[in-house]
Amino acid sequence: MGKGQRAQLTSTETIQARREVAKPPPAHAETVGSQPLPHETPNDLDDIPTTTLVTTYLNILLLVVLAHIEDFFGKIFKPQQYVQLRVQNGYAPMVSDFESLWSRHVYARLRDCFNRPIAGVAGRIVQLVDRYTKDYNRTFQYTGKILNVLNLASYNYLGFAQSEGPCADKVEEAMKEHGITQASSRSEAGRTRLLVETEEMVARFVGTEAALIVSMGYATNALNMPALISKGCLIISDELNHSSLVSGARLSGATIRVFRHNNTADLEKQLRKSISQGQPRTHRPWKKILVVVEGLYSMEGEFCNLPKIIELRNKYRFYLYVDEAHSIGALGKRGRGICDHFGVDPREVDVLMGTFTKSFGAAGGYIAGSKALIDYLRVHSYSAVYAEAMSIPVLAQVNSSMRMIMGEDRENALLGQEKLDQLAANSKYFADKLKELGFMVLGDPGSPVVPLLLFSPSRMMAFSRECLKRNIAVVVVSYPATPIIAGRVRFCVSSSHTREDLDFALEQISEIGDLLLVKLNKHK
Repeated sequence: MGKGQRAQLTSTETIQARREVAKPPPAHAETVGSQPLPHETPNDLDDIPTTTLVTTYLNILLLVVLAHIEDFFGKIFKPQQYVQLRVQNGYAPMVSDFESLWSRHVYARLRDCFNRPIAGVAGRIVQLVDRYTKDYNRTFQYTGKILNVLNLASYNYLGFAQSEGPCADKVEEAMKEHGITQASSRSEAGRTRLLVETEEMVARFVGTEAALIVSMGYATNALNMPALISKGCLIISDELNHSSLVSGARLSGATIRVFRHNNTADLEKQLRKSISQGQPRTHRPWKKILVVVEGLYSMEGEFCNLPKIIELRNKYRFYLYVDEAHSIGALGKRGRGICDHFGVDPREVDVLMGTFTKSFGAAGGYIAGSKALIDYLRVHSYSAVYAEAMSIPVLAQVNSSMRMIMGEDRENALLGQEKLDQLAANSKYFADKLKELGFMVLGDPGSPVVPLLLFSPSRMMAFSRECLKRNIAVVVVSYPATPIIAGRVRFCVSSSHTREDLDFALEQISEIGDLLLVKLNKHK
């Protein structure tokens, strides 16, 4: 297969050669260069104490049982509160009472821990609007106070989310020159000089021939994947891939199969089975096989085992799609993402996707690859043909922050590398200290996403509220975004955090951990 055919993802070459029996995968080293290979299974989840498992399941079971009891009697004594869940004038309810049970009864108890209004820049310190509830989170009243809290919740990895500084100045200059928006899609009147320059810069940054910028990160996956693969093709996806990847896979019409999270042995098993059996019913060879993974999994803080996946790619000749939403700009000595982290040639990956929301303090995303691939997407992708072109302020933010990371900003030539080094140091320090304190921490070394297991929804609620009392903003995550027993708090470390910030947070988190009895790390 020629390089151009692989890059376009439009080849119809059969895969008869793939039907040969594959040899067992060779044992590979535990490190690639100086970087340790990621865990093949979710770390620490197998070490959960039995008592914690039992109490967590009982906690959730009790919540669900009480919710059903409340619904049963509520429909009898307070029917007006359940009108929207019943058939009305021949119309079926938009939301069924059973499907909405979790959000109406479990999420509602934790609602004050989510969607907190923000009154300022989400930088190192974030301003939250103080509020309280009198009716168990059904409604909120605002006190008028503004709380200044330490921000461990935002994806502001490199500290570019700020309203002043070199990037903000560049954004202001760009708005004066180009305005705010083109009010058009890029295929009509939205292809500005700044857009073209930024796409060329993205391609140079990630190490590919070309790149396509999309104005929305979610749409970068959801609307580009259907242009690459279709009926008669196979998608093999990591079970913990982001919902945008799941949406894109479903929209494509391709057959979808899932492999166990970060388990390359299971991935190879799925590949061998799929290649040997072919398409369902007809058993014809698949038109294309696309393996979809993430560089850094945002709920687990784990890296994909890219070196091993590349090895499998070269062995089984599938296409590889890597979502670098969280890894681009945050991993690697030069901030080039998971390829930079492991020293892998980016050209070994057929499709590189990333977003500008995290490390670059902007919005939107990109698809990078060969020129043939990007030219194909410009014509066939809904995100390129129909969606609004990225606005000027956002483009300017992406352009200026990326230029700074690359060291091409003469006035701030060293600032980008300083941010990368500080992020790496902060990430390692924070995760190591949490483990020393006795917490069960997921993730690979060097990840700016640091998940700490809390298990039950009640502990999540208490942890979030206690953190806010101590002027710390955090994000708690539970089912369905995580396994039902693996509720967690997800800390996002930034280069803008000082050592004093992290020490303050660690001290408060340690006290909360003692209060909630969540220091369960056996390997302390």
